Amino acid sequence: MICASRILLCLLLTTPALTLAQDYPYRPIRIIAPNPAGGGFDFIARVVSQKLGEQLNQQVVMENRTGAGTMVGTDMAAKSTPDGYTLLVGGLSNIAANVGLYKKLPYDPLVDFVPLGMVASYAYVLVSRKDLPPQSLRDIIDFARANPGKLTYASGGVGTGQHIGAAALAQITGVKMLHVPYRGAQAAHLDLQSGRVDLFFDNASTAKPFVDDGRIRAIVVSSAQRFPGLPTVPTINETGVAKLDMEAWFGIFGRSGTPPAVLKCLQAEMAKVVQAPDVAKRFESGGGRVLRMSAPETDAFVKAEIKRWSNLIRDAGITTD
Repeated sequence: MICASRILLCLLLTTPALTLAQDYPYRPIRIIAPNPAGGGFDFIARVVSQKLGEQLNQQVVMENRTGAGTMVGTDMAAKSTPDGYTLLVGGLSNIAANVGLYKKLPYDPLVDFVPLGMVASYAYVLVSRKDLPPQSLRDIIDFARANPGKLTYASGGVGTGQHIGAAALAQITGVKMLHVPYRGAQAAHLDLQSGRVDLFFDNASTAKPFVDDGRIRAIVVSSAQRFPGLPTVPTINETGVAKLDMEAWFGIFGRSGTPPAVLKCLQAEMAKVVQAPDVAKRFESGGGRVLRMSAPETDAFVKAEIKRWSNLIRDAGITTD
């Protein structure tokens, strides 16, 4: 197979591993997206599965496995056979944030998974229903402070980046808002646009079309720099109301215990995926920032993000209750 020929260049591999690499992949590979269709996990899985399949000359299928925020799909991947045929879209929420959110996770991101490569990151944007009276972040925070629990904010599920971002913003500014979790971003947007919920801290690329056609209003973006797709929308830090720099990052992860030859194959192929001009165009046209990191850089990045967000969430007292 294509991948096997590249693995033969790895001189340190043992003979049994080389034999396995020569056979890999001999059947379809699946990539689990632990959230419903329409969100960031789903988009990453679709783009990567298509490109990886082309490169490997093998079918790569994506599968939405939803439930309990991102935990059902992530745990399924964590308990899959470590053979390189089940991969996971891992991101800020299921790999980093959940460590702080849950006292007992059914999986351990540092023990159960190996990062195969980062893919892309996206800014979040705080959006509101179009007729919400407060129209700036300062006005929203002032209203929430004067009316504890009256403002509602949606998320695509408990423990998602959407939940963490809004909860962190509320904690930093010292206000109380009511969390309304949904099963995915599409359901949350439907209720936001119909006025059933007030706010949504969503992926900027997902929210942009609804902002552009006036169905919702953009308040602030979470990234350090303004989001190119919504250039007039200030960052949180620019407003002076709070200090928060946050992006939703996504990568592809394999099971710990997968043969080293197969891991090396997948890491090499993922590096090619993010270098491909057509892949970069798809992510960047949707407002994403392509992440090109070496294997050591990827490993260090994931460990640092787990430490950063688990500590922030615990220190802030953010829970899944």
